[in-house]
Amino acid sequence: MLAERLKTCRKKKNVTQKEVAQFLSISERAYQHYELSTSKPSYDILLSLADYFDVSIDYLVGRSEKP
Repeated sequence: MLAERLKTCRKKKNVTQKEVAQFLSISERAYQHYELSTSKPSYDILLSLADYFDVSIDYLVGRSEKP
């Protein structure tokens, strides 16, 4: 669920994976792993993602349908 929500949020905000990665101060490849579900972000990164996309953590992880 997280991977799908990250892709949806990123496309809605019209930014690239590289731009999100730069915001998070991680490599583009590390962020790509989140969108591919081959890696999970740390709690701190998850908080930053929620802030960046202006959604709740519950929305990102699929516990809520309300962003």
